[in-house]
Amino acid sequence: MPNQIIIFLLDTVLGLFSLALLLRFYVQWSRIPYFHPVSRFLVTVTDFIVRPARRVIPSWRGLDLSTFVLAWLAQFIILISINLLADSGASVSIFAFILLAFIKLASMTLNILFITIIAQALLSWINPHSPLAPVLESFTGPVLEPLRRFIPPIANFDLSPLFALILLQVLMMVVENLQRQIVHAF
Repeated sequence: MPNQIIIFLLDTVLGLFSLALLLRFYVQWSRIPYFHPVSRFLVTVTDFIVRPARRVIPSWRGLDLSTFVLAWLAQFIILISINLLADSGASVSIFAFILLAFIKLASMTLNILFITIIAQALLSWINPHSPLAPVLESFTGPVLEPLRRFIPPIANFDLSPLFALILLQVLMMVVENLQRQIVHAF
């Protein structure tokens, strides 16, 4: 029972922190303005660890790799801790945990895209001029724009989010299958 509580707390707290770091990485990558409330929140929550990490982990081609590496490290710590506390008896190699942490970040990325596409579609119907609309468009634009080139609007309805959600579901299945294969291989 105490191990389950510790596992739950580690997974929840470090998982949310990893999500905040990953969102900060994508906010910076998609060039959302620094003074936008979403950006300010993510910077405020994660800055205490990102600033020192930037001294050690350099950026690459305009990408703040320190936030990505920290998000990966949080997932890695979650996986190691759960394995140690779960008393499963199975020994998993460190290399498997390294790969599983990357797979977990890929899964989180797909979930972020899935949620933002749904939120953007709903917001476009309810309040298309919301201050959140440009942020969601910045996130989903790289995914939806290629689809919009091939899928024209039908009666003024943009169906590209629907097809993007279907593709994301397929990718989520692939990532989940890859995760299972890594667990069984190691």
